[in-house]
Amino acid sequence: MKFKEIAFREPNSKRIYLDYIARIQQAIKTLNAANQQEILLEINSHIYESLMSNPDSGREEVAHLLDILEKLGQPEVFLKPLVAEKKLDEATRTFNPLQVLKALVLNIGNGISYIIFTVLYLLLFGFLFLIGAKLIDPENVGFFYRPNDIFILGYFRNYGVSQLQYEQLGNWFIPAMLVLTVLFYFMITLLLRLKRTLKS
Repeated sequence: MKFKEIAFREPNSKRIYLDYIARIQQAIKTLNAANQQEILLEINSHIYESLMSNPDSGREEVAHLLDILEKLGQPEVFLKPLVAEKKLDEATRTFNPLQVLKALVLNIGNGISYIIFTVLYLLLFGFLFLIGAKLIDPENVGFFYRPNDIFILGYFRNYGVSQLQYEQLGNWFIPAMLVLTVLFYFMITLLLRLKRTLKS
């Protein structure tokens, strides 16, 4: 179904209506086209049905429209939680890291669980940082392990002793970090999707 503007008798009514629709479009612009269309159609339908339930004539049309829009509320406010939920739904379906990050930023005020998920995603950058650090300082970055002595994933410097005695992964460190990053990313995103499914 395609969005269709409501026809008004009064030019001022049309101006108020178009301004309200523009505010809605601004509030939902981060969503994909299908979700934008769905929200816009739903609100437009509500406005139209409210207008038709008590049609007024002449200058009263403006007052009637203003009453309807006042009851709906400011789009920037009442659409915020809906946009955040829909954005999260989009992100967990596509697994797009940028979309997931945007969705979490929108949802960060909606509960402690979203803060935990944000922290988990940020920890993934630690793996990517280690890959870069390994390229810059290959001898002191890696997975260092020796029973009853050392267990370090990251930077380790023991002056006077070659790090190669402790480092376990060697040239496999970077591929291992890439695999762990991808694996944990998909696991966290699936957990986020599961949380949304259980919530709804």
